[in-house]
Amino acid sequence: MAPRSARTATGPPSVGPRVVACSGWGSAVHCVDVTGDLTTAVTVLAAVGCALMGGVFFAFSTIVMSGLRRLPAPSGLTAMQAINAAVGPVFLAALFLPAAACVALAVDAGLDLGAENAGLRLTGSLLYLAGSIVLTIAYHVPRNERLATVDPAAPDAGARWLRYAAGWTTWNHARTLASLAAAAILTVALVRGR
Repeated sequence: MAPRSARTATGPPSVGPRVVACSGWGSAVHCVDVTGDLTTAVTVLAAVGCALMGGVFFAFSTIVMSGLRRLPAPSGLTAMQAINAAVGPVFLAALFLPAAACVALAVDAGLDLGAENAGLRLTGSLLYLAGSIVLTIAYHVPRNERLATVDPAAPDAGARWLRYAAGWTTWNHARTLASLAAAAILTVALVRGR
């Protein structure tokens, strides 16, 4: 990807922030616009992060939830409660660092829609943010919190677990597809920028 000044030389002027790296001392200072390099680095971070989360969601949809549903309902429910309780900083970093990169890419692309591959970066970023982050916060987290309050020995625990697992898995498929599609779109933006 060419530096922003080169990519927009024949297009609209750049309105986004610019990053300039300088070295030297006194009159021998040499500065280079590295905005394009920064955009490339953030796009790589976002694409890899989206792919990673797509893989995590895929594993849950195809292996973990299938395995938990094969257990007796109280055991599957208890196991899912333990999995949800085990979510920690490493998982949260893997989920939210790509989101931060996607926010930066979306803002950058939105400020300079005429830039090379801005539409791809904007589309991929918004897809991950809506299809993974918003869906996680709006759908999965509330259901996980409600599941945490279910007593596995309660008479209705089995029915509640089966309803939870069916809905949770269906919407997890959506997170999987959104994350992997975002990774693919961001990768296309990188390849086309070369």
